[in-house]
Amino acid sequence: MFTKILIANRGEIACRVITTARRMGLATVAVYSEADRDARHVELADEAVLLGPAPSRESYLVADKLIAACKATGAQALHPGYGFLSENEDFARRCEEEGIVFIGPKHGAIAAMGDKIASKRLAQQAGVSTIPGHNEPIQSPEEAVQIAQRIGYPVMIKASAGGGGKGLRVAFNDKECFDGFSSCRNEARSSFGDDRVFMEKFIEEPRHIEIQVLGDAHGHVVYLWERECSIQRRHQKVIEEAPSPFISEATRQAMGAQAVALAKAVNYQSAGTVEFVVGKDQSFYFLEMNTRLQVEHPVTECITGLDLVEQMIRVAAGQALGFTQADIRREGWAIECRINAEDPTRNFLPSTGRLVRYQPPAAVLQQGQCTLQGSAYEGEAFGGVRVDTGVYEGGEIPMYYDSMIAKLIVHGRDRADAIARMRQALNGFVIRGIASNIPFQSALLGHPDFATGQFNTGFIAQHYPRGLRQDEVPHDDPHFLLALAGFIRRKAREREAGISGQLPGHEVRIEHDYVAVVHEGEGRYSRTAMQISEFRGQEGEALVQIGSHSYRIVCRSRLNDVRLSGTVNGQPFTAQAERGTAKNPLAYRIQHHGRAVEVNVLSPRAAELHTLMPYKAPPDTSKLLLSPMPGLLVQLAVRPGQTVQAGERLAVIEAMKMENILTATQDGTVKALLAQAGESLAVDQPILSFE
Repeated sequence: MFTKILIANRGEIACRVITTARRMGLATVAVYSEADRDARHVELADEAVLLGPAPSRESYLVADKLIAACKATGAQALHPGYGFLSENEDFARRCEEEGIVFIGPKHGAIAAMGDKIASKRLAQQAGVSTIPGHNEPIQSPEEAVQIAQRIGYPVMIKASAGGGGKGLRVAFNDKECFDGFSSCRNEARSSFGDDRVFMEKFIEEPRHIEIQVLGDAHGHVVYLWERECSIQRRHQKVIEEAPSPFISEATRQAMGAQAVALAKAVNYQSAGTVEFVVGKDQSFYFLEMNTRLQVEHPVTECITGLDLVEQMIRVAAGQALGFTQADIRREGWAIECRINAEDPTRNFLPSTGRLVRYQPPAAVLQQGQCTLQGSAYEGEAFGGVRVDTGVYEGGEIPMYYDSMIAKLIVHGRDRADAIARMRQALNGFVIRGIASNIPFQSALLGHPDFATGQFNTGFIAQHYPRGLRQDEVPHDDPHFLLALAGFIRRKAREREAGISGQLPGHEVRIEHDYVAVVHEGEGRYSRTAMQISEFRGQEGEALVQIGSHSYRIVCRSRLNDVRLSGTVNGQPFTAQAERGTAKNPLAYRIQHHGRAVEVNVLSPRAAELHTLMPYKAPPDTSKLLLSPMPGLLVQLAVRPGQTVQAGERLAVIEAMKMENILTATQDGTVKALLAQAGESLAVDQPILSFE
C-alpha cells in the first residue's frame, strides 16, 4: 500500500479523496492554482503545491507540473478525481512511465473507452447494444447536416473526447445541426484539446441510466447496481438517485451483465461507469464509458455500503476485490442534488463571487462514509444526510472552473423517505452572496411527476423551459409561508416593546391583527388578513390564524437566524427567512420547498396606506444588450451600423467552462459596441447598443 498520494484536482472531489485517504492512514498532497490559494482542499491536505495561474490550461491541465509535484513531495500515487486529466490517456501513460501509480484504469483502457467512436465499436464487438449513428469524425458543418439528414432528426452531436455535458448538442433541424456542430467542435477543442465530433440518433423520451463497475488487476469485475440520472439540464445531471425507479429487475441484471462484459473486454481495473440510454419499453443502448470516478458516486456508496475511493486506491495498489457479485447489497434509496452556482430565475446563468453565507445542513454521514455504522444497516442507524463540498463561508466561487458548490446526498429507507429527507435538507441549506439552484432542486423534488418516477431526460426542458418562475412553483400550504412571516414579525414587535427608554405615551404597541402584503412583481400585491394570539416569547410559540387555517408555530431560532427550525401544528419544519430585500428593506423573504415569497407584515392601517404607494417601473433596456452573467467576452460577432435579424448571433461569453451565445431578440441595427473581446464582464454590463 502507498504511504502518500497526490490529488490532481480541486474543489469537492479533492476534499472527498483526501477524506478517505486520511481514514486509510495515507498522507495527502494537494495541488492548486493561484485562484485556489485559499481553497478548502489546500487546507485539508498534509502538503500543497502551487501549479500556476488560474486558467486550468496553465495549472490543473499541465501534466509536467503534476508529475513534478509528485516527485518533489515523494507521492507514490496520483488520484485524478474527475474532469481535468482524469480520462487523459497520455497523462496516465506518463504517470506509469515515471513510476507514479495512476489511481484509475490503465492507459489502454482509457484509450479504448475514452474515445467515444472507438468505444462504440468495442461495445458492439463485446455484444453490448448500441445506438444507430455515424461513428467516424465529421469534418465540417456541411457534412454534419448531410449525415443528420441520412440518420434522421433529431440527432445528437458529440465530441469524441467529451464528458460532463461539454461538447454536446441536440439538433432537430439543419440550422441547429450546422450551428451545433461548430459549437461542439469549439467547446471540444477548448475543453479537451480534441475537436473530433461524431453523431448518433437521439432517442426521444429517453432515460439516462448508468451502471457502476469495479474491476481489479486479477480479472475480477463486478457491477454495483445502477444510478438514475435522467433529470438533466443542458445534458448535465442535476439529480441522481440509486436505484432507478423505472427499470425492472430483469433489465437491471441485463444492463449489469453488459457493463461487466464491456469492462472485461478492455481489462478494466478501477471504478468506472457504463452509461446507457433506456427507452420507454426498457430497451437500452450503450452511450459511453466514463473511465473515472463519477460525480454521483455517493449514491452508489450509500446503497452498497462501499467506499469507491477506497476501492480505487486498493485496486491501484494491486489488491484484489474483497467481495464477489453475490456479496453486493442494495439497501435503501439514495438521492444526490448538485448544488451549483447558477441563477435558476435567470435561466440558470452562472453566478460567481463571494460566499457571504454558507451554512449546509447538518451532515450525519461524512465523505466516504456510507451509513452511521460504516457498513451496517441496523435500526435507527439507517440513512442520513451527507454533504460533499470544497468551499467554505467567506470563500470565492471563481469563474475559471465548474459551477458546482457542493453535493447534497441523502439516504432513506425507500424513495419516498429519501425525497422527504432531501426536501428537508434543501430547506436548511443556506447560501448567500451568489445565486444557487437550491430553490430549483426543491421545486423538482416537489413535482408530482418526479414523485411518481414519470420523467425522462427532457423533464426540465418540458416543465421549466424558462428556468424557475416562482409563480409556477406550487406549495402544498402557501398560507404557512405567510403565517411564518407573521410569527417573525410578532416576535420582532415583542422585542421592540421591551426596549427601555421609550417615550411615555408613544411606546411600541403589540398588535394582534396584521395584514400580509405579498409582492407579486410589477406593482401587483395580494393582501391577506391574519390574527396572532397566544404568543409566548420565552417558549417561541404562537397561534396564527389565517381565515379558517390555524398554525401553532413553535420556533426558538433567533431573529437574525436565516435558517429557522421548529414545528407547525406538531410537525417539524425547516425554512429560511430574512428581513429586507434590495427593493424593500422592510419586507420578509420566506423560502420553503422551493417557494419564495416577499411579504410585508403590516398593521391594518399601514396596509390600507400601502395601497396608495406608487409603483416605479424599471428603466427601459430594450436598446441594450446586457451581459446575462459574469464571464469572458470571447467574441463580438457584429459591428456598428450592422443590421441584424432576430436570432442572429451577437456575442459569445465564456463562463465556468461553457460557451454561451447571445442572439438578437428582434430585428434592429447595431449603434455602438460598449465592450471589447477579451474583456471580463459583470452581470448586466452593457455589451452593445441598438438604434
